[in-house]
Amino acid sequence: MCGIAGFCGFDMNYLDQADFRTDILVSMRRAIAHRGHDQTGEALFPHAGLAHTRLSIRDLAMGRQPMARRGVAGEVAIVYNGEIYNAGELTAELRALGYTFETTCDTEVILLGYMAWGEAVAEKLNGIFAFAIWDDAAQRLTLCRDPSGVKPLFYAMRSGELVFGSEIKALFAHPAVTPEIDKSSLREVLALGPARTDGVGVFAGVHEVRMGCIACFDRGGFAERPYFALTSAPHEDDYAATVDHVRMLLTDAVRRQMVSDVPVCSFLSGGLDSSAVTSLACRALSGTGATLNTFSFDFAGNDAHFTANTFQPERDRPYVDALLPHLPVNHTYLTCREADLPHLLDDAVLSKDLPGMADVDASLLHFCCLVAASNKVALTGECADEIFGGYPWFYREELMAPGAFPWSRDMSMRTLLLNRDAAGALDLASYARMRYEESLAQMPRLPGETGRALRQREISWLNLKWFMPTLLCRMDRASMATGLEARVPFADHRIIRYMWNVPFDMKMRGGDEKALLRDACAGLLPDAVLHRKKSPYPKTYDPEYTALLKARFGEIVHDASSPLRPIIDVSACERFMADPVQTGKPWFGQLMAGPQLLAYFIQIDFWMRRYGLSV
Repeated sequence: MCGIAGFCGFDMNYLDQADFRTDILVSMRRAIAHRGHDQTGEALFPHAGLAHTRLSIRDLAMGRQPMARRGVAGEVAIVYNGEIYNAGELTAELRALGYTFETTCDTEVILLGYMAWGEAVAEKLNGIFAFAIWDDAAQRLTLCRDPSGVKPLFYAMRSGELVFGSEIKALFAHPAVTPEIDKSSLREVLALGPARTDGVGVFAGVHEVRMGCIACFDRGGFAERPYFALTSAPHEDDYAATVDHVRMLLTDAVRRQMVSDVPVCSFLSGGLDSSAVTSLACRALSGTGATLNTFSFDFAGNDAHFTANTFQPERDRPYVDALLPHLPVNHTYLTCREADLPHLLDDAVLSKDLPGMADVDASLLHFCCLVAASNKVALTGECADEIFGGYPWFYREELMAPGAFPWSRDMSMRTLLLNRDAAGALDLASYARMRYEESLAQMPRLPGETGRALRQREISWLNLKWFMPTLLCRMDRASMATGLEARVPFADHRIIRYMWNVPFDMKMRGGDEKALLRDACAGLLPDAVLHRKKSPYPKTYDPEYTALLKARFGEIVHDASSPLRPIIDVSACERFMADPVQTGKPWFGQLMAGPQLLAYFIQIDFWMRRYGLSV
C-alpha cells in the first residue's frame, strides 16, 4: 500500500517552474507519508506531476514509483496504491502480447495493461486499487478506483488544474486548494455522517472518484464513468450449488490475498467472518513452514463493565479462546484503555480529515498501530455483513421500513444538540431523504420483484453503496495511518457480483442470519464459532469513558470561540450531558449511541478548529 498525489493542467508548462512544481509534489506526498515510509518519488512532465510514497509489499527492490515506460507513441507513467491479486494471470497475458517486464510488482502490470488495453485494463483487475496514469502522447490523465471503493482517491479542480491525492490532506498541500465548507458540507456531516455520499469529499470543491469508476482529464475537460456495475437477474443456482460457489470464491479470494513478499497476519475477533478468513489463510499457508500471526481487540474496562444488549449480545474473547486450539496461529490479545480514547478521537480525525465513527475509529487506529509494530499486511473480515445480510435491518421489520437509511432511521438524535435556527436552515431530514431516494433511483431492478424481496434488495444496495464504504474508509485510514495494509477478501468483486442476485431467503435460510455463509464455511470452524450470533466490533461500556467525554464536551459547549457555537443549543447540550447513556439511542449503525454522539461532536469541533473552518 502506498500514497499517491499529483496535478495536471494544460494552461502552462510545468517544466518552466520545475523546482517550484517539484516542491509542491514533495509537499503533497509528505502530507501522506504515513501511508508508506519505504520509498518516495516524483515525476514532472510539461502538463502533469506525479508523486508517490511507498509501503513495500511486493518486489521490494524494484517497485519504485512513479514508474514510467516508453511505448510506441510516447512515455506513460503511473502512481498506484493497492494490490492486484490476479497479477500473475495478467502478466502471462501481457507476455503473450509481446510485452516484457522489468519487475515482479503489480504496478508494472497495470502500467503495461494500460498500454495494451487502454482504460479497459480496469475491467481486468482483481484487487483493491487507486491509480493515476499520465499518457504523454495522448495528453491525458486517467484516475481509477476499485469496484468496492477500498482504496481512496480524492480530487479538486482549481482554475483549470486538476489536483489529486490518496487523502484530502494531500490536496491541501497544493497552494491552490484550501479547506472550506459550505451548507452541503454541514449537511453531509450532520445528516449522513459518518457515512458520506459517494463521490463527495465534504470540503467545498473536493470530490472523490466514485467506487468502480474511471475518470479522464484532457484538453477536452474532465469526465467520469463507471466500469463496474451490478446487474439484477434471476439466480439460477440451487442452494447446494450456491453454497459450493460461495466457498470456492471465498477460498480463492483469501488464497490470492495471501500473495506478498512480507508476512501476512489476520484480525481475529472470534466472529464468523474473521474466523473464516483466518482459517482459510492458515490452509493457504499449510506446508510453507510459516505461522500466521493473529490479533484480537477489546477494551480494558470491558472485563468489569460489559453490558449485553440486542446489538452486542456477548463479548468476543470466549470465542477467540474456543477457536485458537483449532488453528495453527500465533495469537496476541490487544487492549485499549478507555482513558486513551478521547485523545485518539483527534488522531482519528487527522487520519481521515473528517469526523468519523468516534471511538470506533479511535480504537481501531490504536489497534492498527500495535499490529503495525510487527506486521505490514493484515487480512480482515470486513464486508461480509453487507454482502451476506448479517445486519438486523435486513430482517427485523421495524428496521426494514422504506423511506430512510436503515442504520440511521431516527433523525431526532442528530438534531438534538442543534439550535432552532441551525436545525431549520440545514433541514437534515430532507437532505438525508434526498440522498436516500437518489441512491435507490440508481439501483438496477429485477423485473417483477416486489414486496419483501424488493425491499431486501434495496437494503443490500444501500449497504453496498453507503454502509460498507463507511467501514472500508475507516479501515483504510486507520491502517494506513500506521503503515499497515489491510486486505478485505469479502470485498472481492466476484463475491459481490454473485451475491447480489442470491435471494435473501437463501442468505438467511431457515431464519438463521448469514446461513449461506455459515454453510459455506462448514468444516472450517468449530460449531460454537460457526453458529455464533453476530456481534459487531467491540465498544467500551466503561462509565469512565463517558465521564471523560462529558468533561471535554462541556468545555466546548461553554467556549465562546468554539466553531460549533453558531449551531448548537447550549441548554440542550447541558441536558443531554446530564445522562447521555440513558438519553441516547443508536443514531448510526449499532454502536453509536449517546456517548458516541458526544464524541462525534467533539470530533466536529476539533475538525473545524484544525482546518480553520467556520459556519
